[in-house]
Amino acid sequence: MTAPQGLRRKAHFLGTKIKSLRKRNQLTLEDLSVRCVQIDAEAGPSVSYLSMIENGKRTPSERLLEIIADIFQKDPSWFYDESLDEEAIDTAPEAAVSGMPLEPGFLFSESLLQLAIPELLAQTGTSGRQFAHLLIRAHQEKSHNRFPDIERAAESVGHKHFPMRVDDVFAVAKNVGLEIEWFDNTTFRDKGYVAAPLNMLVRSFFDAPNKVYLNRTLEENPARLKYDLANHIGHMVLHDGDGARSPNVSGGRITGRRDEADSLNVDAKDILYAWRDFECSYFAAALLAPKTPFRQFLARNSYAINSGEKAELTNTLVMRRMSSVSPYEHWHYFDAYPPGHLRAVYRGNGIPLPWGNMRLVSDPCQHWAVFRMLNTRSKKPSAQISVLRSGDDKRLYCCESIRSKDAAGNTHVLCAGVDLSPALRAQNIDPADTLDMIEASCNRGGGSAPIPTEARQQLESIGKILNIGWVGEGASKDATIICQRSSNCPRDKHCLGKAPPKLKPQIDEIRDRVLSAG
Repeated sequence: MTAPQGLRRKAHFLGTKIKSLRKRNQLTLEDLSVRCVQIDAEAGPSVSYLSMIENGKRTPSERLLEIIADIFQKDPSWFYDESLDEEAIDTAPEAAVSGMPLEPGFLFSESLLQLAIPELLAQTGTSGRQFAHLLIRAHQEKSHNRFPDIERAAESVGHKHFPMRVDDVFAVAKNVGLEIEWFDNTTFRDKGYVAAPLNMLVRSFFDAPNKVYLNRTLEENPARLKYDLANHIGHMVLHDGDGARSPNVSGGRITGRRDEADSLNVDAKDILYAWRDFECSYFAAALLAPKTPFRQFLARNSYAINSGEKAELTNTLVMRRMSSVSPYEHWHYFDAYPPGHLRAVYRGNGIPLPWGNMRLVSDPCQHWAVFRMLNTRSKKPSAQISVLRSGDDKRLYCCESIRSKDAAGNTHVLCAGVDLSPALRAQNIDPADTLDMIEASCNRGGGSAPIPTEARQQLESIGKILNIGWVGEGASKDATIICQRSSNCPRDKHCLGKAPPKLKPQIDEIRDRVLSAG
């Protein structure tokens, strides 16, 4: 179909607007092409044709313009307007995990930190292993879980093949020089974890220089088998198979790593093994779900967290990989075990933690979706819109959680979520206004309530732009006010019935009394 003459005259403005929308939403030309094909395969443009449209060298058909308008939730007439005075939106992430001010600077010198950190760990009961994982997580979050060097290493042996079947992964293992041995081992109870004993299973381990031992139980689950083998391929490719890494274990203690790593002293091996484990895990995900084809796969499935079943991938891998390949950077990911341990944590969107993986707290907020699902028997994914209050800070999140079992048979809950504020801001919507509408409704409902129509329509639109189906699903349900500690519940009606009295420190009381008397 030939485009109207009027549209042809305005090709330059139209192309500029499409390009601006695409970049504002952090989509590549290939991403936009895939999205268009997803809606209408016949009308969907190639990458080169989209490029020509954006540069004013081609004019899209009316149907293609309708598709692009639908993707970005605009009226087609908006593209005909020659106005280009719309302000650019800064979609750079707000502070992910806020850092503390390092003042006075001399107290944070390398020499003093080297003296202070070991004592800090010893006095707080933090093991060197836990400290290492904390450092790596901070590195992940600062990098938004994007590590191009590991991606390239995985692509060099996997050649971006997707999906990879079990035989494909074994072929890659053979090509890098790995030898495979099988062993028989069943689950056992981890006696060292008295507080909440878990089943434990040694799935696989590496024996230098090139031998991998796989538990035969993995044969029953191709997705887990592929991951473990890909993990060891990563060790061979990245570390030349030197053996300096941990066994792959399910269940057991919170971190499930080296037995000798429980010392409160910072052992160099703790750092090395933790980093190696992270690199191998990231490599495995990049090998089994290479960035470009997996991003397209997620787009076709609207980021469904259980879509990995179609490609023999675990839900864990799919949800972790979302944060690495999505054009949208503002993700979080939790892996929660009863009664509320967060075994795996990623906070690229800076979501405050209600509970960590180092200690239990007596008053965690009970309204987080990931913890609520621990107490259900449903195996279906569940989405939730949450207003998170942390002091005066208010944030708007959507997450989807699913109940699962690890290889050792332990029940746990996986949760992936996004911060919606940057997405709202990118569409010239003030997130504070949307937050206030939703929070007011929740308070009227005692903490949870339907989302007001205007806010719901905004979130549904954002869900379509991001192409994350569960954002719209969450918007159709009641939203919930959540916080970090129930004792500091921010709801108008305290979730525990009556809020404990907030006592003013006695020193402050004395100071105020003296000043008022003077």
